[in-house]
Amino acid sequence: MNTEARQPEDHPEDGADTSAAVEPDEIRTETVRRLERSMGSLGTAAVARMEERLAWFRRMSAQDRSWIGLVAQSGVAAFVDWFRNPQRGRPAITVEVFGTAPRELTRSVSLQQTVDMIRVVIEVVEGQVDDLAAPGGAQQLREAILRYTREVAFSSAKVYARAAEARGAWDARLEALIVDALLHGDREDGLQTWGSALGWSHTPVIAIVGDLGDRDGGKAMDDLRAAARRLGHDVLAGLQGSRVVVVVGVGDRYPLEDLPAAGAEPLAGLFGPGPVVVGPAVPDLRSAGTSVRAAVQGLRAAVAWPDAPRPVLSDDLLPERALEGDTEARRQLVEEVYLPLQGAGSPLLDTLSVYLEHASSLEATARMLFVHPNTVRYRLSRIAELTGHIPSDGRGSFVLRVAVALGRLSETRS
Repeated sequence: MNTEARQPEDHPEDGADTSAAVEPDEIRTETVRRLERSMGSLGTAAVARMEERLAWFRRMSAQDRSWIGLVAQSGVAAFVDWFRNPQRGRPAITVEVFGTAPRELTRSVSLQQTVDMIRVVIEVVEGQVDDLAAPGGAQQLREAILRYTREVAFSSAKVYARAAEARGAWDARLEALIVDALLHGDREDGLQTWGSALGWSHTPVIAIVGDLGDRDGGKAMDDLRAAARRLGHDVLAGLQGSRVVVVVGVGDRYPLEDLPAAGAEPLAGLFGPGPVVVGPAVPDLRSAGTSVRAAVQGLRAAVAWPDAPRPVLSDDLLPERALEGDTEARRQLVEEVYLPLQGAGSPLLDTLSVYLEHASSLEATARMLFVHPNTVRYRLSRIAELTGHIPSDGRGSFVLRVAVALGRLSETRS
C-alpha cells in the first residue's frame, strides 16, 4: 500500500474565485477598456440626471447647458486617462476638465451649483461601478473614484477662487475709474454701463469723502464696501492718496428727507480721524459727479469749521467752501440765500445787514431802522423762513453774512 501523502493539484477546484490569480494591472487594464466603451453613455447619463434632479440646470440657457455637458464629458474622459496611468500622481483637473469651458461660465454657475453637479456625476458613475469594473476590480475603481472626486472638489474651489480674485481686481479697477470720472466730470456717458457691469441698481446716490489717516488703504476700502453691502447698498470706492471717496446707492432704505445724512451715518466711523463730508443726494449714478465734487470740496474746506459734526453735509459747509474758492458753493449761496432775500424786498436785506452789524441786537437794530423791535423780530423770522438760516444763531448768522457779501459782489460784477 502506498502511504505517500497525495500532493495538491496546481489548478483550483471548480467554482473557486479566480480573481486573486489575476494581476492588479491586468484588472486595471480591463476596467479601462470597459470605461472607454462607456464614456459617452456615462456623460449622457450624467447630463440626463442633472436635467432630472437640478432645477437650476433646467432653467439655464441651451448654450450653458451644453458647456456643462462638455465639462461632464471631459471629467469622465480625464478620469479614464488618469485611471489608466496611476503613476502620473495627482490629476491635472483644472486644465483637463475646467479648461474646456469658457471663463464666463463661473458667472452663470455658482460654486454651490458646481458641487451639486459634481455630486450627480459621482452618483451616476458609482451606480455603475459593478458593471464598469473588471471582475475583482470594483474596490480598486471605487477607491480611484473617491480620490479623483476629492481632486475635483479642490480644483473647483481653486477655479472659483481665482475667478473671484480676478473679478475682484477688475471690479476694483473699474470702481477707481468710475470714481475718477465722477470727480473730474468726464466720460459720464459710460457711467451707467460701467455701473451695470458692477451690478449697480440702487438709487438715489450719495457720495461720502474722508481721509484715510493711518489706516491701511486696502483694509479700509474692504471694510467700507462690506459695511455698505451689509446695509443693502450698492457701493463704489476709490482711494486717491490719503483721501477715500465712496459712492453709495442707498435705494429706498431711508426717507428722502433724511438723506444724505442717514445714509452716511453708519459708515462714518470706518474712515480715519478728521472730517467726513457727505455730498447731496442725486437721482442716479450718472449725476453722482455733483455729489462727489461737492463732498471733495467740502473736505478741503472743513478745516475752517473745527466743530463741524461728523459726518457733515457738504451744503452745511457752503460758506467755508465759498471762502476757499469753490464757485459752485458761491453760486448756491447767492441763489439760495441772497436772491430770495432780494426778491422779498429791501426791508429784509436792510434789516439783516443792520442786525448783523450791531451784534445781533434787536433794540439797536430797531433804533437804527426807526421801527419797533417786534417789526425786527417779524423780519428776522421771515429771513429764517426764506433761507433756512436763523439770523440769531451763530452758525446761521455766519452763513447769512457770507451769502449777502457774495450776492453784493455778484451784483457789482454784473
